[in-house]
Amino acid sequence: MPEPISGTTDTLQTGDGPMACYVAQPSERAQGGVVVIQEAFGVNAHIEDVTRRFASAGYLAVAPYLFHRAGGGTAPYGDFAKVIPLYEGLTDEGILTDVDAARDRLREGGVTDEQTGLVGFCFGGRVSFLVALERTLGAAVGFYGGGIVTPRFPQFPALIDRGEELETPWLGLFGDRDESIPVEDVERLRAELARAPVPTEVVRYADAAHGFHCDVRESYAETAAKDAWARTLAWFDHHLAGVRS
Repeated sequence: MPEPISGTTDTLQTGDGPMACYVAQPSERAQGGVVVIQEAFGVNAHIEDVTRRFASAGYLAVAPYLFHRAGGGTAPYGDFAKVIPLYEGLTDEGILTDVDAARDRLREGGVTDEQTGLVGFCFGGRVSFLVALERTLGAAVGFYGGGIVTPRFPQFPALIDRGEELETPWLGLFGDRDESIPVEDVERLRAELARAPVPTEVVRYADAAHGFHCDVRESYAETAAKDAWARTLAWFDHHLAGVRS
């Protein structure tokens, strides 16, 4: 039986100061890289676990701590009173700066942008779409990304009208029972993406709610989570350069 994958915490330099990141190395030579973007609750034990799962699948995986401008940290699931302060100083421009630093870390590990995928959950789901608009990577995946169609925070505008600007193939995964992302928003996004210049796909899970992939939340939906994970790996297999082609 192979040894379990472990992770370490590194420090990356960004234009806005140092930023911690969680890094998981595959047991053999990496076939590509994945940037893992946190939920609204920070780089917690679950996000670290997801990062290690990608390493187990053969990827060099990096999860940047996007809340470093507010001093870092995490918030417990469901306690949004503790989430809001973590967003202090965070903008789309800052997010892209942090993602670029994570990409630099992957390049240091021998991974090119064409071999790099990005996946985001919750808050990170919107980030996956933002990065797919602003950067050219191998592929991106967003799990239940709110704020793409209907904005949630003043500093994070809706992105729906920019679908024709996509530079990176994007897969979106949503649950029909997600009270924060109406099915109407998901279908509007699907329609807008029909004009995208790169491959896109939108998948809905009828019995899944927000956070369905997180196995430490009450909303965890095992069947949807396993299917979404398989689709994510298949999306990367198909679009990232040199991955099991």
